Amino acid sequence: MKKKTLALAVVLAATWGATAQAQDQVLNLYSARHYSTDEALYNDFTKATGIKINRVDADDAGIIARLKAEGSASPADVILLVDAARLWRGEQDGLFLPVKSKLLGDAIPTSLRASPAADGGTAWYGFSTRARVVVYDKAKVQPADVDTYEELADAKNKGKLCIRTGTHPYNLSLFSAVTEHLGAQKAEAWLKGLVANMARAPKGGDTDQIRGVASGECQIAVTNSYYLARLMRSDKPEDRAVAEKVGVVFPNQSSWGTHVNIAGAAVARHSKNVDNAVKFLEYLASPSAQNHFANGNNEWPVAKGVATDNPALKAMTPDGQFKSDAIPVSVLGANQLKVQQMLDRVGFK
Repeated sequence: MKKKTLALAVVLAATWGATAQAQDQVLNLYSARHYSTDEALYNDFTKATGIKINRVDADDAGIIARLKAEGSASPADVILLVDAARLWRGEQDGLFLPVKSKLLGDAIPTSLRASPAADGGTAWYGFSTRARVVVYDKAKVQPADVDTYEELADAKNKGKLCIRTGTHPYNLSLFSAVTEHLGAQKAEAWLKGLVANMARAPKGGDTDQIRGVASGECQIAVTNSYYLARLMRSDKPEDRAVAEKVGVVFPNQSSWGTHVNIAGAAVARHSKNVDNAVKFLEYLASPSAQNHFANGNNEWPVAKGVATDNPALKAMTPDGQFKSDAIPVSVLGANQLKVQQMLDRVGFK
């Protein structure tokens, strides 16, 4: 039954791909971004170019698995993922087509894109960033007690921590970065300290961790910055009340910097509409698209010369600026298996 289902999927993919090939003005997008605000991003691209976007939504892992299953029959033209390590994994698995673009080369910092391929092309580019920050109960916690990731495992914070599951990509990438900075032995001891300091077992998403601090269930939590920004900018008074109860720290400003993750895109290895795919990637680096990332989903723009005017992001740090960790994306990907084994050993669910 599974073989028949897979065969049918391949046939359907081939049919879609043939149709897309016959239509010059089409782009087939596999996206792990599930943000309603991105609709404006896609609509503006179509208005500007006349290229229609057909979109398939799934999570990062599901998209990578689908590309592998479809092989050369895949109709995908552009892959949009929300985790740097998964972009690295797709590159390692040969799922992306390196492209040459002077516009992208000039706009996107080298630290936020893949290393040049043998032919000089680049397999993927980052188009926005989000910081892995610490929020704390302003009435009970001093920011100096949580201004590094290391302190989250300190005994002074015992019973205070809320955090989502350790195997979520956002945490795996953070833990991989910490492992690179501290070394495996110290990183495992740090993870053990996180477990010992938990106020409750890991559960929920990042917004749940923030709400946990505001409700008094815990006193400190780890979250991506845009989840806090959403609450700060919400039309609902109850959301803004949650944001007002918590403070935010960008950890490790005096050492390696705050961990950031990216949303990035690549041209699919077997794209039937390569020119349209490259146009879409170049569009994502434009000021208008970068502002969609900043104001639509509260992410930091990355294209050179584009600054954010998002009030929530600017309120978190002076003018939205902070020191970010410049660790290579390849390191985050390479460390993940090691981190998962450590999580099992220390009992981090």
